[in-house]
Amino acid sequence: MLRTAVRNLMAHKARQLMTVLAVCLGVAFVSGTLVFADSTTAAYRAAASKSFAGVAATVTAKPSPPGAAADRQADVLDDALVRKLASVPGVAAVRPSVEGSATLNAADGTPLRADQAWAHLAAAYVPGKDGKDGRYPLVKGRAPANRDELAVDNGTAATGHFRIGDLVTLATDGPVMTKRLVGIVTTKDTRVTAGGTLTLFDKATAQKLFATPGHYTGIDLSATPGTSQTELSQRVTAVLPADRAETTTGAAQAAQQSVLVDTLTRGYTKLPLVFAGVSLFIGSFLIVNTFTMLVTRRTREIALLRAIGASRRQVSRSVLLEALLVGLVASAAGFLLGLGIARVLPDILSTGADPLPRGPLEIGPRSVAAALGVGVGVTVLAAWLPSRRAAKVAPVEAMRTAGQPPSARQSRLRGMAGLALLVFGAGQLISLTGAKDASEGNLRSAMLGCAVLVVAMIVLAPVLAAPVIRLTGRLTGRLGITGRLARENALRDPRRTAATAATLMISTALVAGLAVIGESTSQALDRQAAAGLGADYVISSRTPTTGIDPAAVRRVAGTPGVRTATAVAGSTLVIGGGVRNISGVDPETVKDVMKLDLTSGSLADLGPGRIALSSTIAREHGLSAGSTINAGLGRGQDLERYAVVAVYQDNPIAQDALGARTEVQRNSFKPGSVQRILIRTDGGTVSKTIEKRLRTAVGNSPLLKVQNRGQFVREAAGTMANLLTLMYGLLAIGVVIASLGVVNTLAMSVAERTREIGVLRAIGMDRAGIRRMIRLEAVTVAAFGTLLGLAGGLFGAWAVGALANGAMRQYSLALPWGTLLLICLLSLAIGALAAAVPARRAAALSPLEAVAEA
Repeated sequence: MLRTAVRNLMAHKARQLMTVLAVCLGVAFVSGTLVFADSTTAAYRAAASKSFAGVAATVTAKPSPPGAAADRQADVLDDALVRKLASVPGVAAVRPSVEGSATLNAADGTPLRADQAWAHLAAAYVPGKDGKDGRYPLVKGRAPANRDELAVDNGTAATGHFRIGDLVTLATDGPVMTKRLVGIVTTKDTRVTAGGTLTLFDKATAQKLFATPGHYTGIDLSATPGTSQTELSQRVTAVLPADRAETTTGAAQAAQQSVLVDTLTRGYTKLPLVFAGVSLFIGSFLIVNTFTMLVTRRTREIALLRAIGASRRQVSRSVLLEALLVGLVASAAGFLLGLGIARVLPDILSTGADPLPRGPLEIGPRSVAAALGVGVGVTVLAAWLPSRRAAKVAPVEAMRTAGQPPSARQSRLRGMAGLALLVFGAGQLISLTGAKDASEGNLRSAMLGCAVLVVAMIVLAPVLAAPVIRLTGRLTGRLGITGRLARENALRDPRRTAATAATLMISTALVAGLAVIGESTSQALDRQAAAGLGADYVISSRTPTTGIDPAAVRRVAGTPGVRTATAVAGSTLVIGGGVRNISGVDPETVKDVMKLDLTSGSLADLGPGRIALSSTIAREHGLSAGSTINAGLGRGQDLERYAVVAVYQDNPIAQDALGARTEVQRNSFKPGSVQRILIRTDGGTVSKTIEKRLRTAVGNSPLLKVQNRGQFVREAAGTMANLLTLMYGLLAIGVVIASLGVVNTLAMSVAERTREIGVLRAIGMDRAGIRRMIRLEAVTVAAFGTLLGLAGGLFGAWAVGALANGAMRQYSLALPWGTLLLICLLSLAIGALAAAVPARRAAALSPLEAVAEA
């Protein structure tokens, strides 16, 4: 039986190649998305992580106690302490550091990775006794020597198109600075090698920018051989002022950082894992379908083996061994193809404004196990089910016919099971139409309903195949005898037709559903942002930890063409255990720049201790105008009693809550700063001239965005557009797998109908007619899968959209007609293209040889 399995593989190379290709693509999709997820997470970890290699302990200033001056704590880290620490027994080397953040403009004036908070490392170039800084070896030029000079890493120089001697504009957390580039360095810091920028200043300048003159932000210590980190930490702590400085071991810092980075990167793995699950489902379904047809095709061969003495167990083992060999080969090829997919996905999904961090491919045990599980496990399981069924058929009966149609009882049971699943899934989704928010429980219910709905469609597909194909077949029937034959061929085996269309149906349902939800959400966000913004321009900081220079606010207000300029402060509000965003506004001018729809109360009552809440926050906590609540404004603030003076409809401009600007500004991330300027121009004018004036007023700072009303609204909907682009890109591979399923089915169908095709040729049908018949059959099957997929996708989008409708008043179902039409045309084109090779093979058959074939 082993020799029989090997001979079967070698005797049917073309047929096995198609099977290997089907398994290969399924493995590639699953392993590729998992490797991509692991690699992206690792790259983000590298981008957010500081290396503590060689660092036994680090001395930092203790946080300032309430009411104490912050600079008093930082002043402890000076050169005197560095010398004192160098004399501590067990200290091998002392390396003071000054680190902060600086955002650069490229040579053409555009900000470099401005929207990536992790990407802007800045530090002091601290030379040792040899005059060089070992952390940042120079590769060109020299080190910065005064406040007007800087150096960058070679990656930043290449990305920003900088050359030695160029003037570089940058900002840390205040006004824009211009400095001359005098050196280019290299570094092994993962925060930089993952795609961040590195800006180096001379020590005095860095201390002035990120600490205080003559002081550092940290002091790293390395230990002599034989001295443990704990022992060194204890010795160092003994010589520090206990109330002003503290020591942390390198291991403790690495552990703390690991927990933080795990929290930050947890979300990066979820979406690829969702698509890995989808790909596993689609790929597994294709593999099962392929082997079912493969074993069905070999029923006569199996019957002959039974007739000459092979037992059922031997037949099953032969088929399973053949599947195992196919699975191993396909797993290896698919895993290599998956690595290629994982390598190119970051380049495809990155944009100029939001590139993914760079890093090597991470090949973990999960990816390898998934490749073997899909390639070998699913393939063997797919072969086991039909091989058992074929081995049970009596030899004489199997020799008489190659396939047995399902009994009426089986069809009734399938229909009843599918109908029950359909009722359950549809009922689960319909029950969400009254939901008021997209809570975690509602989202789980929606996902369960969608999954059950897809399973119901797959179970019901053979039952629905006959009526749907007869309906669509009226069109192909008008194309003459070839069209009628194509329809009858598709109706001959509803189970096979349904299995072929299933992968295309699933892909169509996912893409159509996502397109409808994306279009509806984008339009809702567009309407929400447009309805809530009364300003003609918005100037905003890119991160909440930076602010706009008060002098810049005054310059903007005095810019020609500006009628009103209102500053808005930003901070956090701790309410009910959750952290929300609060905007600080002037009650007198807020109506000019924000369109707020009040449901109760008045904004005129805003002031210290008095806030307004969005309707979602008010509903979550059972509050209304006149209520009071304990809340904490800003970081580290104790809870205080706040009065709710107004409730307004959700507004992305106002955010979750509104407070008096003076109070919010005092408790922002950067106390005393503002984070946005809302501007009304004379006559509502929007022009490049005014935009240029506004950019000049804020010093062309890379920390700030200047957007007109239309740009701001488009950005509000941009996140959904980027997410949909990612989804479409990953689902495109599913469409490729679906098209391969059509090719496999048609190829095997042609092989099964060799004698029939020979008879058609013998009675006068030409080769063009044969090709047309096969193509029309493929288009018929594709149309069936597309119709079911569209119906399921649109219903799911309508039901899931109810969650957004409850949380977002502007949400309404919007059908992207162009996208849906494109989906239909692509599906039909996939069917026609997939039929090209089988149709050509069928037309090439010799009539006499085909008729003579047993």
